[in-house]
Amino acid sequence: MYRDLEAASPGAPSRDVLLVSAIITVSLSVTVVLCGLCHWCQRKLGKRYKNSLETVGTPDSGRGRSEKKAIKLPAGGKAVNTAPVPGQTPHDESDRRTEPRSSVSDLVNSLTSEMLMLSPGSEEDEAHEGCSRENLGRIQFSVGYNFQESTLTVKIMKAQELPAKDFSGTSDPFVKIYLLPDKKHKLETKVKRKNLNPHWNETFLFEGFPYEKVVQRILYLQVLDYDRFSRNDPIGEVSIPLNKVDLTQMQTFWKDLKPCSDGSGSRGELLLSLCYNPSANSIIVNIIKARNLKAMDIGGTSDPYVKVWLMYKDKRVEKKKTVTMKRNLNPIFNESFAFDIPTEKLRETTIIITVMDKDRLSRNDVIGKIYLSWKSGPGEVKHWKDMIARPRQPVAQWHQLKA
Repeated sequence: MYRDLEAASPGAPSRDVLLVSAIITVSLSVTVVLCGLCHWCQRKLGKRYKNSLETVGTPDSGRGRSEKKAIKLPAGGKAVNTAPVPGQTPHDESDRRTEPRSSVSDLVNSLTSEMLMLSPGSEEDEAHEGCSRENLGRIQFSVGYNFQESTLTVKIMKAQELPAKDFSGTSDPFVKIYLLPDKKHKLETKVKRKNLNPHWNETFLFEGFPYEKVVQRILYLQVLDYDRFSRNDPIGEVSIPLNKVDLTQMQTFWKDLKPCSDGSGSRGELLLSLCYNPSANSIIVNIIKARNLKAMDIGGTSDPYVKVWLMYKDKRVEKKKTVTMKRNLNPIFNESFAFDIPTEKLRETTIIITVMDKDRLSRNDVIGKIYLSWKSGPGEVKHWKDMIARPRQPVAQWHQLKA
């Protein structure tokens, strides 16, 4: 009977339709009631998703790391576009509930995208950037041999695109010339101040050199940045076996500089004692011995001596030095030096210990340094305080040499 009535009146609503309408009406009523709490809900939801955002942004968060990694992958990977489609509006309450979560995802994606823009875009770019950091410039030089005079001629012409080693953004380059493995044949150019593209045009003669010995040597060029008060910084090096060069006439070369092989490693240790006498206002520095010094010469050794500078408020007051120990990486000095230091000036005083390698034909090389004062490194400060705490007693301690 019900079905016949429905068939007879096709325009009348069915019982199912009326039931659905009633449910929608009740839902809308509940929605109206809940809207009264809208402000409170937003505060609660905002607080909850604010905590979620902080969790995502934490560096230790596993989710944060995985999303950054995913965005670095090529397009089509795990990155998801959470931006709304133009013209689309939310149709139900569930869309509004998920909106804070979409905002969190958008913010994470935005931050990660900025990081991606600031960082190299691929591993290939990173590798290329690493290679560019190794660009040390290049050097032009000539070499030839005069058979009649038994003389090898080396001309240092110029260098280009040298890296800046000084804080001013430039360098003071010069070149050392060796015939390996002989130390005694080391020569060097003049220093070109504040110049990353220096022109030397200097000629060096190695006279009385039989040809059969010349072809057993390696021409070694080392470019350095000159520093007046500290160790010269190595810039780069070039080496050419002379048996591979046609020496019958002057040959000119352009060679890229390579990292210097002697720029790292331990510099050795120095044992010294300090003795403070407050009544005499003096400090006695005893340079006892060194061990495992860095070999600065081509022959695998050094000719060390020690300089001791007394500094007051960064001004040099007095200098003393030991004798030179020939070809010795574990020298024993046992030399003492006394410095007059008033007690009131002790806190502003620094004693600089510099171990040097003596060179007869060129500048002496710095092997390593030690700074002794109230404000030096932990080991140096300990030695200084022990000296003050034990007046009139020599206090000995080993120190690692630093560049």
